[in-house]
Amino acid sequence: MENLKPDTLISNPVGAPVVSSVRVNAGAGKVWEVVGDFGGFAKFIPALASIEVIGNGVGAIRHKQFKEGGLVVVEQLNSRDDSAFAMTWTTIQNNLGIRNLWASMTVVPKGEDHCDATWTIIAEAAESNPASAQEFRNFLQGFADDAMSNVQKLFA
Repeated sequence: MENLKPDTLISNPVGAPVVSSVRVNAGAGKVWEVVGDFGGFAKFIPALASIEVIGNGVGAIRHKQFKEGGLVVVEQLNSRDDSAFAMTWTTIQNNLGIRNLWASMTVVPKGEDHCDATWTIIAEAAESNPASAQEFRNFLQGFADDAMSNVQKLFA
């Protein structure tokens, strides 16, 4: 065991980002209170049964459980800047057929009463995932689009 050296199973994914952006009829600060709440994604992703966050701030771990199929995702908060309305996270473990996933959430003010909320995802399918590359991308895009549409509806 003398040859042990630092290693990790977490890798940044490679590929084109999936981007879902919506114009929201509310101030950026109000929208950030929703989409910037690392433990609050169930507010706009109704498929989530529960979210447990362990720790605070950068390095916190989020355990998301879905209502159907025993699906679970464990993620780590990588960066957070409340003044810039931006955060990033990485998937550590999941049973969704995803190998590596990095994501960001940002809110950009567009006047006092409007902003753009954007969820960006870069992910790779697990080797065991039977979906084609396009099907996998469509799944990610559809999931993000549904969630961001729900954000828009929260402030309608």
